[in-house]
Amino acid sequence: MKYKAIVIGTSAGGIEAVVHILSELPAHFPLPIILVQHLHKNQDGSLIRFYNERLLLKVVEAEEKNRLQSGYVYLAPPDYHLLLERDETFSLSVDEKVNYSRPSIDVLFESAADVYGPGLVGIIMTGANHDGALGLQRIKALGGLTLVEDPATAKFSEMPRSALAACSEVDYTLSQGDLGKFLLTFVEGCPKGENMHVVQTSRKQMRGLL
Repeated sequence: MKYKAIVIGTSAGGIEAVVHILSELPAHFPLPIILVQHLHKNQDGSLIRFYNERLLLKVVEAEEKNRLQSGYVYLAPPDYHLLLERDETFSLSVDEKVNYSRPSIDVLFESAADVYGPGLVGIIMTGANHDGALGLQRIKALGGLTLVEDPATAKFSEMPRSALAACSEVDYTLSQGDLGKFLLTFVEGCPKGENMHVVQTSRKQMRGLL
């Protein structure tokens, strides 16, 4: 498969949105998913339990030196930046906040883009700030696939709007429901985007990328 990993960034409204797009993915989903969800720094493990009760994929908190595996969703721990290293393992950092955030979506996206280049898929979803816009721009510049939740369907539209403004050639802008359908196209034997409303790109072009 062309793609090696998926990174997702979200903030306000993101917990429900993540469940919405990931709940239909099978346990054998072929790509590892790395998630930055802005959280309060004292967030306990309840969000991990919440996701694991609703998703077939295994959700774990990313730890130093974890190596990526398919079938897993790696959640950035609260109050740490999460970065991907050249050997495809994680590192954690307590460097200054970026965009008032730690973990920062930009920090993860930029480090993952440097590792995977055209093999990375980046997704920006609902949120009330502009974190992730420059990270998505970096993914696009290095040949990765870029997706943004349609601001019209986002609970908080500022983050997707900022991503679209910073990255003028985003590959797809999709509704929250269609983002989940799009991810299913990575699974052999699943529908190839039927009934999907692509805001910016034709379905013919989309099939050509997968």
